Amino acid sequence: MVVSLADLVRGAAAEARRLAAGFPASGRKDDFPRAVIAAFDADVRGHVERDRRIEDERDRVLIASVTFAETSGDAETDEWDRARRHLIRAVDYLEETVLRFGIVNRAAARRGYGAAGDPVSTSPKE
Repeated sequence: MVVSLADLVRGAAAEARRLAAGFPASGRKDDFPRAVIAAFDADVRGHVERDRRIEDERDRVLIASVTFAETSGDAETDEWDRARRHLIRAVDYLEETVLRFGIVNRAAARRGYGAAGDPVSTSPKE
């Protein structure tokens, strides 16, 4: 089965959501922000052309994950839920941004993820 770059994007986003759902049991709060974006950085970031919109959304995920990880242990459930939702929305926006604006780079083309210069995801044909 051939894995597309779009599949890698979706997988990285799913991993980030899984970590958000499992926190704080899923790890230490100091390691959490990097863990959330680890799959994205490893599988996606080096395979798309640099784009400020993608980098801005990646930064937004980092900020949201730091905020979530730093939520006080004795905070109300409402506060935890709000921080978790904010992080998941940031992950959703990063996924959508890469799928919408991402361009396959040469490294990705060499790995068979598409032709260099092609969009990461194509719109369905009408």
